[in-house]
Amino acid sequence: MHRPVLLVIAHGSRDPRHAATVHALVRRVRLLRPGVRVETGFLDFNAPSVPQVLDRLAREGIRDVVALPLLLTRAFHAKADIPAVLDRAPARLNIRLADVLGPSPLLLATLERRLYEAGLDPADKSSTGLVLASAGSTDPEAIAVIAEIARELRHTGWCAVRPAFASAALPRTEDAVRELRALGVRRVAVAPYVIAPGFLPDRITRGAAGADVLSEVLGAAPELARLLLLRYDESRTRGGLPALTA
Repeated sequence: MHRPVLLVIAHGSRDPRHAATVHALVRRVRLLRPGVRVETGFLDFNAPSVPQVLDRLAREGIRDVVALPLLLTRAFHAKADIPAVLDRAPARLNIRLADVLGPSPLLLATLERRLYEAGLDPADKSSTGLVLASAGSTDPEAIAVIAEIARELRHTGWCAVRPAFASAALPRTEDAVRELRALGVRRVAVAPYVIAPGFLPDRITRGAAGADVLSEVLGAAPELARLLLLRYDESRTRGGLPALTA
């Protein structure tokens, strides 16, 4: 059966940790689904760019591509930048644009994995206030999604949950930490709701100075790799093709 190429589209960063994390995640995806060809393209800063990858695939005679945004919310990059880049792709390519990654239970599972790896005891969850720290956006839809995820997390055992943003929206991480302290929360944990290290995640880290626990970014977690393949399969079924499991 013909399997479309999976093109993972990452934002890119001047911080080398960003691309390293993206490549580690893509390697994990390849191990999970060895029968699918997985390529990586960046919107900015890193090589190869998305147009470079698309041109190369067209020259190789590839016809079908699933373009998967490595994004947690539908903000400007998902709504404008990526569609614009794909619109300029070689005409011979049949490109299906997959959904962004979030929201998803697999992202929340990754979030908790990182918190426990950072030293939080699951038994302390009910006495811990959580700051869900995202990169931030000027897009109201993206901000609303983060707020809704925070509300959902509140019902999973945390004593309180507050969203925070590293840019473009308020409150900042340090403000959310202070708010939880003012409420008398015994323990405060900060969970970066971002995929890879970089400028904005570093801002989250600085804002978490007053917290008891700070987890790592979501990174190349196995749950995240499974989520990429889930979005790939969903895109195929929307196109009338069966999902692939191996």
